Amino acid sequence: MQVMRYDCIMRTTVAVDDELLARAKRRAASRHLTLGQYIEEALRRDLLADDGPRLRVELPVFAGGRVQPGIDVSSNRDLYDALDEEGPLA
Repeated sequence: MQVMRYDCIMRTTVAVDDELLARAKRRAASRHLTLGQYIEEALRRDLLADDGPRLRVELPVFAGGRVQPGIDVSSNRDLYDALDEEGPLA
């Protein structure tokens, strides 16, 4: 990831959970970054991820219908087998 540089750097103090800070320091060291560089990258990633509208996905809803007897909905194999029995999807 390319780190952008700014002409102005502001120093600030923040309260961070001890374990979270320790993990951040280890992660920064493993990436050969200072803690400040790592925190800047993390903030930049998080802030950029929130830019722009989020895509709203409409999921189809089907009325009625129950699970057929003998199909375990927690089993992918049972669900695949049930789909295969009904033929190709339209």
